[in-house]
Amino acid sequence: MAKRQKRTTVVEGRGPRGWRPGEASQPARMRRRVGHAERSAVGEVRRELREFLRHRSGQEQTDAAELLVSELVTNALIHTRHGAVVTATATSARLRVEVQDFASEDLPAPYVPNADDGTHGRGLILVRSLADAWGVEAQALGKTVWFELHGGRP
Repeated sequence: MAKRQKRTTVVEGRGPRGWRPGEASQPARMRRRVGHAERSAVGEVRRELREFLRHRSGQEQTDAAELLVSELVTNALIHTRHGAVVTATATSARLRVEVQDFASEDLPAPYVPNADDGTHGRGLILVRSLADAWGVEAQALGKTVWFELHGGRP
């Protein structure tokens, strides 16, 4: 039986990443570690992100962020064996969500799935189509897949 990792979610008023000088407000930040065997964590991360954005973002941006974070967390849990760290940074102008895994595999790239793929292979296509910006950054150990949604609270 796999040992269940302690769940921790940290919400901070400030953070070094995700805030650009000149933006109207300092960032708020949410950080959550997700263990490899925690398949239920996808829904938990969605709920935590929704709560984090409740007074920081409009409904449309929150809905898009929930969908996109669930895609990225699911990919990290399915394609790696080391869990992930989810970080959301919100300012009045934008939201940036990062999912860092710890696998030393190739960087992901979206591809066009064929009709026989069922629902497989559409996560990064959704990210590409719904996010205002997105990307993948190689880390010393693993990678970070991120997306940004602009606009913040109306």
